[in-house]
Amino acid sequence: MFPRITDLVLASLGESSLGGLDWGVIGLYFLALLGLTWYSVMKNRDTADDYFLAGRNLGWFVVAASIFSSNIGSEHLVGLAGSGCTDGVAMAHYELHAWCLLVLAWVMIPFYARSMVYTMPEFLEKRFTPAARWVLSTISLVAYVLTKLAVGIFAGGIVFQVLLPELRLNLGGFELDSFWIGSVAVVLMTGLYTVIGGLRAVAYTDTLQTIIFIAGSAMVTVFGLIQLGGWQQLRDVCGSDMFNLWKPLVPEGMEATWAPVKESHRIAWYFNDKFPWLGMLFCAPIVGLWYWCTDQYIVQRALAAPNERVARRGSICAAFMKLLPVFVFIIPGMICFALAKTGTAGLSDLLVDGKPVADKCQAAFPLMVKTVLPVGMRGLVVAGLLSALMSSLAGAFNASSTLFTMDLYQKLRPGASQHQLVWVGRLATTIMVLIALAWIPVIRGQRGLYFYLQAVQGYLAPPIFVVFFFGVFMKRLNGKGCLAALIVGFILGVFRLAVDTPVLLKLSGYENGYPEGSLFWIVNNIYFQYYSLGIFLISAAVMIVVSYLTEPPSWERIQGLTYGTATEEQRRRTRESWTWADVAASALVLVCIAAAYLYFTG
Repeated sequence: MFPRITDLVLASLGESSLGGLDWGVIGLYFLALLGLTWYSVMKNRDTADDYFLAGRNLGWFVVAASIFSSNIGSEHLVGLAGSGCTDGVAMAHYELHAWCLLVLAWVMIPFYARSMVYTMPEFLEKRFTPAARWVLSTISLVAYVLTKLAVGIFAGGIVFQVLLPELRLNLGGFELDSFWIGSVAVVLMTGLYTVIGGLRAVAYTDTLQTIIFIAGSAMVTVFGLIQLGGWQQLRDVCGSDMFNLWKPLVPEGMEATWAPVKESHRIAWYFNDKFPWLGMLFCAPIVGLWYWCTDQYIVQRALAAPNERVARRGSICAAFMKLLPVFVFIIPGMICFALAKTGTAGLSDLLVDGKPVADKCQAAFPLMVKTVLPVGMRGLVVAGLLSALMSSLAGAFNASSTLFTMDLYQKLRPGASQHQLVWVGRLATTIMVLIALAWIPVIRGQRGLYFYLQAVQGYLAPPIFVVFFFGVFMKRLNGKGCLAALIVGFILGVFRLAVDTPVLLKLSGYENGYPEGSLFWIVNNIYFQYYSLGIFLISAAVMIVVSYLTEPPSWERIQGLTYGTATEEQRRRTRESWTWADVAASALVLVCIAAAYLYFTG
């Protein structure tokens, strides 16, 4: 089997096959991964604190690299590069959310650090009620199945499908193609070190993987620009529209005839395919702040820092790293489009009548690896591909097992030993993987991987954002208001998700789409950004109204958990945890973001 797989890899990468140096790089990568996993296992203690939070002893650079690596994973290599190929810099709005990490560093970390929680739902329990913890844990686990786990596994299958197109495996008459073999292989490789080593193994391997896939992805950008003819050639071929983050409110030439419900059957103020800029302007920050500041998947790394200072500096460093995806993922996707448009062999099939095909463009990044990289560089980039595939899944596995074990199982079995909690976490990881594999066929029917990811997050994020940020800034809000906002927002999000799901469309008898003008048609055709804003406004209103119609929370419950109830001693310790260097670094991040927004104006 092994020689056959090797032959297929060489064949799939084209005439200039991987050389000895390439294989050496890949081999060194796996040896280093194995070594780090073994080192983590040797340092592990059989306790929940050590397994789920690495003993709360991660350094600031490890925190930063783990945050970045967990975020920048397979969905970026496949989905974000594909989005760059089809829509240009439209998705850069999400990738320039480095400022959200500054909000985590300066606004939320003081509360998380002093509360000493394992999970974000546990923080809600301290601030509001135990019921809020149950609801958020359930919502988060559902969200991980629908997004992080399933999308990561699916993206792994896409990469293997491109790099190993001929790979087949026959199991008793049932043949698995390279997509399914790749998906399962990614799960097995990642699950092995995640289940055994816990967050310490995830964080240490993330640090290695961050370095590898930044270097590898940068090489794709550099060699792609060299083959295309430079940056100016990229701008000329793609046109100003693909370089524009801020499209006009009304399409040019349609000022007199424009109507809100016309083009593409979309209800919006401007029909920029899938990303109306007004929706992006107001919706993207809500999703970004939820993701970077309240999502267990990300914040768990900051919780694993020994103190507030280390957690803050790790978050600021991660903000700098977050500026890179525009240039190492979106730009390669745009280069792929430009090369396809100029007739580069192997890429022209991505276009039909000169326009990119969304499904085919999901393979833009691995196709670039095959097309533009010389012998000697492919090994590094293939290692980077594997790094990204594994790092995002590892973070999702660990976050899922932490939520299930600490928020659900431990509440049901409060007498469980530390050893039992660790093993339940390992079992939970395995179960979540099986559920995610079952969801992959649904994702294959979506219009674009990264679009699917952002849409689902847009449906589920607003009520969580509301209860965390409103809860920290408004001490009058209580547990009943929090619970009502979570339930109402979650119902609205799941309703839209159900309406959008192709499988459910067929089951409900609407294979050809909903009748135009019906309620389902309207819901399905509102841009997800506007629908997300509606969920946010309704959730905020519900939380405020219900809270003010019921009794206020007790001082004992919220002391130190809101800005209005922090003691002078707590404020003093927070002030002592940062210096002028932290402020200067944060200001530099904001300057870089502003420069990027100014440049990408068409």
